[in-house]
Amino acid sequence: MALRRVLGLSDGELMRADAKPCSRLMRHTATVFTFGGAMSFWILCRLHYGQSTTSTPSLNSSPRITVPRSLRWAACGAVTMSSTTALLVRLLCSQCEPQNIAAFDKGEE
Repeated sequence: MALRRVLGLSDGELMRADAKPCSRLMRHTATVFTFGGAMSFWILCRLHYGQSTTSTPSLNSSPRITVPRSLRWAACGAVTMSSTTALLVRLLCSQCEPQNIAAFDKGEE
């Protein structure tokens, strides 16, 4: 599934034996970007809905940012960023070329 061969970036050789396997690389990248995606989309939620513009809140006005809304934005950011980066790692990293997956991700049998 790696695009490196299609783009001409692959020489088709195996990685070193101490290289990080593709599955672990994808998992670690997705974990890091889950937190980053949640934080960045939460900030985007705050910027998009903003705070109340009136200096004296009236009885009819309610805040546009609610806890469920900000949690939805954070969850969407976490899922979006983690799945996107895991897919990019899978497509573009040399550890995720077919010959390296066959050699290192299967484990020793």
